[in-house]
Amino acid sequence: MNETPPPVAPKTPRNRRRWILLFLAIVGALTAGAFYRYIHAGGLRARQTPPALEAFIAQGLVDWSIPHEARVLQNPLSAAAGGADVAAGRELYQKHCEACHGFDGNGKTSAGTGVYPPPSGLSRAQLSKRQRTDGEIFYFIRNGVRNTAMPGWQLPDQQTWQLVSFIRNLPVTASVEAPAPTPSLPPAHYVGSAACAKCHSDIYARWKKTPMANVVRDPKDHPEAIIPDLSSGDPLITFSKDDIAFVYGSIWKQRYFKKVGDDYYPFPAQWDVTHKKWKPYFVKDDWWAALYPPDNFQRPTGALCDGCHSVNYDIKTKAVAEWNVGCEKCHGPGSEHLRQSVAATILSPSRMDYVAANDTCIQCHSQGRPLQNPIEGKYYDWPVGFELSKKLSDYWKLEEHKLGETTFTHFADGTAHKNRMQGNDYVTSQMYTHGVTCFTCHDAHGTEYPSNLRTPPASLCLDCHGANSPNGPHAPTLAQHTHHQPDSAGSSCVACHMPKIAQTIGDVNVRSHTFRFVGPALTDSMKIPNACNVCHTDKTSAWTAEALKAWEDRSPWRMAQ
Repeated sequence: MNETPPPVAPKTPRNRRRWILLFLAIVGALTAGAFYRYIHAGGLRARQTPPALEAFIAQGLVDWSIPHEARVLQNPLSAAAGGADVAAGRELYQKHCEACHGFDGNGKTSAGTGVYPPPSGLSRAQLSKRQRTDGEIFYFIRNGVRNTAMPGWQLPDQQTWQLVSFIRNLPVTASVEAPAPTPSLPPAHYVGSAACAKCHSDIYARWKKTPMANVVRDPKDHPEAIIPDLSSGDPLITFSKDDIAFVYGSIWKQRYFKKVGDDYYPFPAQWDVTHKKWKPYFVKDDWWAALYPPDNFQRPTGALCDGCHSVNYDIKTKAVAEWNVGCEKCHGPGSEHLRQSVAATILSPSRMDYVAANDTCIQCHSQGRPLQNPIEGKYYDWPVGFELSKKLSDYWKLEEHKLGETTFTHFADGTAHKNRMQGNDYVTSQMYTHGVTCFTCHDAHGTEYPSNLRTPPASLCLDCHGANSPNGPHAPTLAQHTHHQPDSAGSSCVACHMPKIAQTIGDVNVRSHTFRFVGPALTDSMKIPNACNVCHTDKTSAWTAEALKAWEDRSPWRMAQ
């Protein structure tokens, strides 16, 4: 006979509470154990990289803490690069901020890399990524961030806004860490710079006025391009305006090309813009000169010039996507970006490591030769086959130099002896190895300042260097560093560190880009022009050596070198 099982007693609220309490106890124990392990494993160490979740939560809390009224504040001061407010902000930044945030805002300093949370990124790219407003930057400077190394600075509102103005103008640099793989872009073709104007109208309008956009010009379209009077009767003038297919240059010298068939050839005369006089033009010292007949009309510009004076020169068809240094020379083919205007469809040197970023300019601003030469029976003087998604060193080698020899291209110490060697100089400099790029100082899109400098020459170097700043100079004031009166020619950074010693035409020189100070001893021993006598042309190197002995803040051993 089957027995009926006894009925199950229903769970009481007390039983439920026991299970809930047991569950919470287990969760609490696990949480406590995880927290203990986190702390014991170094979770509070500032040098330890935090888990992604922790970093995400911490950044989110910082962002959420900003009041709406702070976000919408507008900077009442000017952020113009050459303005007084930016200059004042620079001094405040170097005094209060640079030790942690770095001269470029990336935080890669001894102090910055040793604190957690790390200093907020202030570089242009980082501010743009987080869409930081001026009001937000002002809020953080004034109030700081609790439980971090960021203090609330007790500064007047004007000085705080001046800091914001300078932060908007921090130097642009590139990463010096291991190069990242070049991004893989969808197949694209060249569309020409005019196609960029619709979305980038301001940049396009500035670029159109630059030497980059006007390297070569057709006098039929630009009759104003020809600087001298061709009817002056000078015996070097063996051609007329109608013979000229292209005018090359306008700053230091101007040359004139004749079109024969599908190639261009230079006339044997050039205009010295500085001295306003005609001079012969015939290349005899470049490495390729002996490989071509001694006749300008057997030396085509297609092999020797046009690869740098155009976009996507085709050595087979001799066709170009565009004459002059257009947008796609530095950003790669733009058809995909035109179709889908996002960062992933275009190359940008500002997102590259320091080697690739600088190679954007070095491809043309250097003296060298292709690794493969001749190419299809011709010798080329530009990196055939290179474009921005590739490695320049796979196509181009810089001109070699033997230490102690003075040549057409180099002084005895390896410094550039001629123009178009900024890249040869720059890769030997301290600037290069610290992530400073060509576009840290120059804006190829065009500025109101000489050489397309980003700011006025007198203040450009001071964005990174100031009296007693971490980057030097290590002197109480700039005047004590330069030993010249403030605002005098001798107090300019470039006067000593970038003297005009690289020849472009006759006695017209351009600035060295090694940033090394050359003393009079090297002038005497190796015939390298020293910075002092470039200015003090009426003095001797012996006078300079004697004058430097009075600089008691400098090592006499260094001054004697």
